Amino acid sequence: MSVDNVASAKANSDVEQPFAALGLKLDEYERIKEILGRRPTSSELAMYSVMWSEHCSYKSSKVHLRQFGDKVPANDSMLVGIGENAGVVDIGDGWAVTFKVESHNHPSYVEPYQGAATGIGGIVRDIISMGARPVAVMDPLRFGAPEHPDTRRVVNGIVAGIGGYGNCLGLPNIGGEIVFDPSYQGNPLVNALCVGTMKHEDIHLAKASGVGNSVILYGARTGGDGIGGVSVLASETFDADGPAKRPSVQVGDPFMEKLLIECTLEVLHAGLVEGIQDLGGAGISCATSELASNGEGGMHVWLDRVLLRDSTLSPEEILMSESQERMCAVVEPSKVDAFLDVCKKWDIEAVVIGEVNASGRLTVDWHGEQIVDVPPRSVAHDGPVYERPYARPDWMDARQADAPTAERLARPNSAEAVRETLLRMVAAPNLAAKTWVTSQYDRYVRGNTVLAQPEDSGMIRVDEVTGRGIAVSTDCNARFAALDPYRGAQLAFAESYRNVATTGARPLAVTNCLNFGSPEDPSVMWQFEQAVTGLADACLDMGTPVTGGNVSFYNQTGDVAIHPTPVIGVLGVIDDVNKRTGMEWKTAGESIFVLGVTRDELAGSEWAHEIHGHLGGMPPVLDLAVEKNLAEVLLEASKTDLITAAHDVADGGLAQAFVEMAIRADRGATINLPEDQDSFVFLWSESASRAVVVAPHHHDQALVALCSRYGIAVTHVGSVDDTTELHFRGVYGGEVSATIDELRAASEAVLPKLFG
Repeated sequence: MSVDNVASAKANSDVEQPFAALGLKLDEYERIKEILGRRPTSSELAMYSVMWSEHCSYKSSKVHLRQFGDKVPANDSMLVGIGENAGVVDIGDGWAVTFKVESHNHPSYVEPYQGAATGIGGIVRDIISMGARPVAVMDPLRFGAPEHPDTRRVVNGIVAGIGGYGNCLGLPNIGGEIVFDPSYQGNPLVNALCVGTMKHEDIHLAKASGVGNSVILYGARTGGDGIGGVSVLASETFDADGPAKRPSVQVGDPFMEKLLIECTLEVLHAGLVEGIQDLGGAGISCATSELASNGEGGMHVWLDRVLLRDSTLSPEEILMSESQERMCAVVEPSKVDAFLDVCKKWDIEAVVIGEVNASGRLTVDWHGEQIVDVPPRSVAHDGPVYERPYARPDWMDARQADAPTAERLARPNSAEAVRETLLRMVAAPNLAAKTWVTSQYDRYVRGNTVLAQPEDSGMIRVDEVTGRGIAVSTDCNARFAALDPYRGAQLAFAESYRNVATTGARPLAVTNCLNFGSPEDPSVMWQFEQAVTGLADACLDMGTPVTGGNVSFYNQTGDVAIHPTPVIGVLGVIDDVNKRTGMEWKTAGESIFVLGVTRDELAGSEWAHEIHGHLGGMPPVLDLAVEKNLAEVLLEASKTDLITAAHDVADGGLAQAFVEMAIRADRGATINLPEDQDSFVFLWSESASRAVVVAPHHHDQALVALCSRYGIAVTHVGSVDDTTELHFRGVYGGEVSATIDELRAASEAVLPKLFG
């Protein structure tokens, strides 16, 4: 028999085995037997299968993610870093903020509403498990081609799920992204971010400390609606017809989650809890093994005590279920009654299911029979670590050589053609107004939202006395990453960093959600390694630590992977939200400046994508020192009232930035295009490290001097008008004008027409 035939026979044999049906490889199964010194029970096999899944164990990404800890030192603001449910940073005055972004991509394709809703629920529980009160959410989203019939199903379901769950929780949705590209057709991306606030003394960690302490499961009952859920579904490639296996997507109950939030915060602040863990991916398997391995190292669980919605569930199903709205707490015996009283107050069911011990083992009983006896660390932390092969794909040379030059792609070269392009670009789905989506979200509930979509970053007031606040932004141009994943990740980070600084907040920390295709494809792993290295190098240069994040692999249908999409979230702090800088210009006569240098950089741009369907060339150059200095200019100018408005320049270039500022203000402006630059390049290039700022006329010279001090190029391009028109002068010797009503109508009609 040939080597190929042996391998084929072996593969077919593996598929017939229970461990293979659960997603474990033969060598992983052999490793489990080696750890235990025997064959695993069916319940042990269930635990290892979900905890060693790609989604839970990070087995293909660990070797690269270590760069975030090895390269980037924690700064003085870091209180809790990588390894916990969410990172925590100090923002001053005794306040701390925790934030994290995670993916719920695969479930959201199978069941868009519940997949997206439970994505919000899961990230919120990560935040409350740290001891923080959730104060806002964000949702970076990626969908397939906007005109594809299935995109309507996915968009409507996901948007409704996010709005339905978040609105019921009473959490403002303050930002995010909505991007359309055919690469996401069978693999939409639903990344969910939550941010929470607390005092330093309220920080809690996930560990089961204190021999003899009780382990309490509380919240919703365990059902069969999430068995194998995200842990399995997000750990294999979709075939052309969808997932090969369709585990039950979790079903969310936001009203139960709201009660769970209040109950959890009360027991934490009352000092009733020694350790706490939410139940997300891998459910009870995750919570018990992680708590045990992070604490004294031993725990015994009576699984038959778990409260069920379905009495027919087997112990394996109970261990694997990812039913929502559940938490696990470690409580001293003397405080159990008080803990249960708080649960009763909030109408939350709770039951003692286990006890911390010093055995060094995680043991589980089912009606008097021991069904699990494992070293907890082997389940939670010491799973497989793969150094998957990676290699730069041959096709990258041709892609990067296909630059969008004037010879290759026709460019507008007259005032009439520029006006036509302006109106078409404003109506591009990726640039058009997202009001149809954001109007389904409550952005101002709780009363502390200061800035929200469509501003550059969302901003929340944390301290109502001092006005101290935070700003958060998420960004990624995946086309840049498809052209050069190293630089693409850095450009995503730089844009998010810039968006926070533009509002007047100082960037402090980073979270990330790294969305890629199959790790078993060497070209995808090369993209991943390059993106992680690029982000780590950028964070080192900018002095901005990574507090945590998420990896989502297998975003791939057959052999077609999504564009590499490293979504980067940046959190910043502002001393007084009343000193914030918004994007709308205000007073006629104020001067408009462009900060930064505009180059002929159209590769990966929205213009190349929308007008020509083109992807090729090299993404914009990025000088991180310039980016940092630009942020310093924006921060100082905001703090000293040198500017009254500011807006990041990114997708759609300067033309889109001017249009968005005019629509936001409902006031026109006159823009004089520089004589030494090509009009088209000036308007639609997507060069990095740029912003549009507006200054009172008497501050012009002070702003120019500030830019000079930091070495930032500054160009006076016009002034705010007392009109309702946007004028561009010097466009190939002519003038282009459009009314704000015309621009707004073109922009706001797009998404309702497609999905309304």
